[in-house]
Amino acid sequence: MQRGHREAEKLFCQNVWWPLRRDFEHLHPEYEVADWRGLHYFCDFAWITPYAKVIVEIKGFGPHVQDMDRRKFCRELNRETFLTALGFQVISFAYDDVARQPDLCITLLRMVLGRYQSVGGERARAAIMEKEVIRLACTLLRPIRPVDVKVHLDLDYRTAVKTLRNLCEKGWFEPYRATGSRVTSYLPRDTAFLQI
Repeated sequence: MQRGHREAEKLFCQNVWWPLRRDFEHLHPEYEVADWRGLHYFCDFAWITPYAKVIVEIKGFGPHVQDMDRRKFCRELNRETFLTALGFQVISFAYDDVARQPDLCITLLRMVLGRYQSVGGERARAAIMEKEVIRLACTLLRPIRPVDVKVHLDLDYRTAVKTLRNLCEKGWFEPYRATGSRVTSYLPRDTAFLQI
């Protein structure tokens, strides 16, 4: 955080993140993302774990509201929707709240991150991981492969295969044999995705 980060990001770390988490594990400042046009921009923070992908933005009234025209407003909304399509949950805090009401920000952030905490141990983590695989499959528009799961959730290959097989047993996916009799990818079952 000493390398040229703005006041808003420093305040967020000092007033909100550190009091809540007491570490910076999995928190990536100035997280680079390419948008749908191939242009690169930086999100204030990304919290990425094997089970969650959360973008945190700190927005000042001036640059994000007062100085914004219609074109910038549309781009901002499209950017957030694009991040959601990539599997990120996007949350925004007002700079004023980070500076003056950090307890409110801590409470709200605790509620968001609590969805990804492993209260129920290994079984709860597996359920969260399976939900994230289903979300990924919805965005791919093609059969999902174990390598897709491996990269997306930063898992080893065997765990990715095991997760996909478990989802087949539960009726969410079915094996797809593209070459010979070997399963190379998995197809979502249409009726299963209507229940999400």
